[in-house]
Amino acid sequence: MTTSVGAGRTPSHGGVGAVASRFAHFDTELTLQSGASLPAYVLAYETYGTLNAAKSNAILVCHALSGHQHVAGFRADNQNDIGWWDNIVGPGRPLDTDKYFIVGLNNLGGCHGSTGPSSINPATDKPWGADFPVVTVSDWVAAQARLADTFGIDAWAAVIGGSLGGMQALQWTLDFPQRVRSALVIAAAPKLSAENIGFNDVARQAILTDPDFHDGHFYQHGVRPLRGLRLARMLGHITYLSDDQMAEKFGRRQRAGAGSYGFEVEFEVESYLRHQGDKFAGVFDANTYLRMTKALDYFDPAANFNDDLAAALAPATARFLIASFTTDWRFPPSRSREMVNALVKNGQPVVYSEIDCAHGHDSFLMDDAHYHAVIAGFLRQVGS
Repeated sequence: MTTSVGAGRTPSHGGVGAVASRFAHFDTELTLQSGASLPAYVLAYETYGTLNAAKSNAILVCHALSGHQHVAGFRADNQNDIGWWDNIVGPGRPLDTDKYFIVGLNNLGGCHGSTGPSSINPATDKPWGADFPVVTVSDWVAAQARLADTFGIDAWAAVIGGSLGGMQALQWTLDFPQRVRSALVIAAAPKLSAENIGFNDVARQAILTDPDFHDGHFYQHGVRPLRGLRLARMLGHITYLSDDQMAEKFGRRQRAGAGSYGFEVEFEVESYLRHQGDKFAGVFDANTYLRMTKALDYFDPAANFNDDLAAALAPATARFLIASFTTDWRFPPSRSREMVNALVKNGQPVVYSEIDCAHGHDSFLMDDAHYHAVIAGFLRQVGS
């Protein structure tokens, strides 16, 4: 394994300052849950704070469906490119970089520097495209464990994530129970409901049926399935917001010139969703989107335990924080309580917090004082 290091960091008031991604190169074959394997791969990552001499203060941040390694700070070449969880990482923040060494990475199959479908397949000297294997949450955890090895980190002080990131935190406690001391599982579920699998399939169909998709090999045709990816994001984005938040933000307000009895943008919510779809389609890879949603669908730790979640979670030795949000209808609090009840049944240490926040599923990304206090309080207990 070799590591190439980006530019240094300059501290800024209230945050981690300028950051650059680094790239870890692995030459040892990784066998995936599907039976496929990757002979070599790269993981893009960023770090914040300082790893102590005992290497006992490291926290792994796992990203959600469209996330990446740029968790905090700003890009040295673009101060407007702020990390997706910047409000929670930094000096004095819940993930306090004066105390902890924070690691964020882009998972395998990603499109922000880690090996994925848009990377070159060494066997063909062309982009992997549709030939890139489907990856699972367990595959990501296995790759993350190898990254931890490069730092000499035997055990994470904590693994934290929201949504799909929370599922990774949970999987860590099962696949490597001795290598994670605490797990913060936020706005997640022990498996997807049929409704959620349905949302994911509709989003995938938008991409798969785009004429520019070319069976996943669109790179070689010089096009991208922007229409399909745009629609997939618009659909997904609706599910990330709460009805109350959408009503407050947009209501039924119309744009100037509305009332033409046509199909152009007339309502503010339409304008917002199209903007979000266009922005996302401009930076994300369609094949990555397909694989991230499939990883969500396949996640089900209890599948091999006759659907007994308590039995599935029994190997975990970590202390847990399970957090949910009252307005999250994609992963509602009842799904978090399934995990809490299973842990309580086993007598495993768990703290549960149901947070009143208006932002729906996206609440885990927000700068909410109560939410941040819950995270900080739990980490103080772990540290003690």
